[in-house]
This record gives sequence, structure tokens and C-alpha cells, in this order.
Amino acid sequence: MREFKFHKLAAVAVTIGFAAWIATGEFSSVGSAQTEAGTPPAEPKKADAIVRTVAVVSPPRVNHARAIRISGQTQADKRAVMTVRAAGIVAELPARKGDHVKAGDLLLKLSAEDKEAAVETAKALLAQRQAEWEAAERLSKGGSLPKLQLESARSALAAASSQLQAAIAELERNEVRAPFDGLVDKIGVELGSSVAQGGQVATILDLDPIIGIGEVSERDLRFIKIGDVADMRLVNGETHRGSLRYISRDASSATRTFPIEIEVPNPDGLIPAGMTAEIVVRAEPADAVVLPRSVVTLSASGDLGIRAVDADNKVTFHPIDLIDDSPTGLVLGGIPPGARVIVAGQDLVVEGETVKPVEADQETIRKLIGEVMGGTQ
Repeated sequence: MREFKFHKLAAVAVTIGFAAWIATGEFSSVGSAQTEAGTPPAEPKKADAIVRTVAVVSPPRVNHARAIRISGQTQADKRAVMTVRAAGIVAELPARKGDHVKAGDLLLKLSAEDKEAAVETAKALLAQRQAEWEAAERLSKGGSLPKLQLESARSALAAASSQLQAAIAELERNEVRAPFDGLVDKIGVELGSSVAQGGQVATILDLDPIIGIGEVSERDLRFIKIGDVADMRLVNGETHRGSLRYISRDASSATRTFPIEIEVPNPDGLIPAGMTAEIVVRAEPADAVVLPRSVVTLSASGDLGIRAVDADNKVTFHPIDLIDDSPTGLVLGGIPPGARVIVAGQDLVVEGETVKPVEADQETIRKLIGEVMGGTQ
């Protein structure tokens, strides 16, 4: 019992001593390296700034015609929907779909026996009045016919002539003739069918030249003019060359674009109307450089352009003007002469940053520049 009290008193004494030591606060040095009193620990040294290495090239400068690309479609140079001017039964239908016709060729004729008879009657009357006039004129010259009767004979002849012309005009109302050289695209009636006055009977197309229609943006309008060379690439892959023949001066209120037309020779009529096409108008040549698409990047403000290195090896940004987009690269304007364009690492640097530029090796230059040049010629 006496031993148990001794251990209990020893435990209480140790606990009190431990509590007193903690209360002093002098325990921070346990298990750690102690610095000099009042001296804060030294901060780690900052690493030196990294100077990035970028590959640069001095791209060749070219004079390249600006390419303005427009989505459009083909259209016939002329298109006429033929109608009849009188009601009747189709008596003749010499034209067929797909026929090539000349201006004035008969396309359709309605049955008109009564009108044909009226023409014959008018011709006979005219012949009679012509004979009466000639006889009256002979008698008048011999002094056997008063002048008043001579004038009456002249009036009768003129009336008969007018009557014949009216009968012929009425007969011609039963005929439909081609207004221009072209292709018969549609026939809407059959032989023997009845047609009402004003009924549509045929459609004529003039496909030479074929017309490419589209709309150019107000931003590109200043670059084009009548007579500029234009290419039309059809949806089937064919490309045909023509020229710009019309530029509207009245913008579409919905899109603020201006309709244009190009004409392309189509002597065989092989290019149809209504086909989807891409129209490329070639404007005046402009000073430009040729670069691959991979060099184009965005500035901090979101502008599209390229990064280059100036004389102090600092990164600069140049907004670009897209002059042409070829299958293998871009033709760009807005890049100053002598600019060293970054072709590798441009997305890892920012404007104003100092870099270490190295000229791209010949293999890279040939790959990035040479192939592009070949694709834009």
C-alpha cells in the first residue's frame, strides 16, 4: 500500500513538470534545425527566366491575285416560259424536249381553220382592190375619172391591206415560236390537247454562256470590278473560267451582300442551270507571302495573325489579310517586309517576350514554304 502511494505521487509530479515545460513555450527546437535568434529562414533562390527557342523563316514575297470565294449556282443566260395568246386545240407540235432551236422556229400551232380562211378572204379582197385602184389610176390619167373616185379607190385598197394584216396577226396568235436560240427544256402540252388562252406550253433556255450567280460581302466589294477573271468550280469537281459581267449596287437588306454574275462559255450546253458552284473572283494582284496554315495563331485580343521576331529578338504579332486559300497553304497580306515569321513554337510565346530565334533547317523550309509555293502557282 505504501509502494502504490509512491508511484502515484511520482506520476503526479511528472505530469505537473511536463505541464510547466509546455507552458514556457520553449519546445520549437525539438526535432528541427534551429536558426539564429530573430533571423528568418532564408528564401529559396528563384530559377533564372527561361528563354524559349523558336524556329523562324523569312518567307518569299509574291504578287498574287486576291481570291474572293463565293457560294453560288449556275443559271441560264436567258429563260423564257412560252404561253399561247389564244385558246384552241394543239394541231402541230414540232418541238420536243431537248431540241436545239433557232429564233423564230415554230414550237406549237393551234388548230385555226377559220382564221386561215379569213386570211385567204382578205388576200382575195386585197387583190380585187389592187386591180380597182390600178384601173382607176389609168382612167384618172386619161381624164375619164373624177379625182374623188380615184381617192375612194385608194382608200378601199388601204382598207383591204389593213384587213389582211389583221387576219394574218390573228392567225399568228395561234402559233408559238422561239424568241431566241436555245434549248427546249420543257413541253407542257400534248398533240391534240386543249389549251386555254395564256396557258404555259414550253420553256426555252439559252445556256451559252452559262451564268454563275452569287453574292459578295460588302467588305470584299471594293476589290472587284467588271471584267475580272473568275473561276467557277462545280459540285462535280469541274472548273471553268469566265469573267465578271455584273455587280449589283443594291445590297440585300437581310445579308448586306451584293449580287454578282459571271459568264462562262458553254457552247455545247454541257453545264446545266441550277447546279451548285463555288465562284472565285480573281481581283488585282497584291503583295503577299506564302505560308502554311499551321503558322496562323490568335493574339491575346483574339485577332487572327502570325507571330514574328523583331531585330531585338522580341515576339511581335501581325494581323493578316487572307488573299487566297490554296489546297496546300495560305497567301497572306499584312506582313511587313523582312519579318522573321515563327513557324515552330508560336503558340508557346507571347508578344513582347524575348526568344532565341533559329533559322528553320532547309528541310523544314522546303516542307513549309516550297510545297505551298508549288500549290499556289
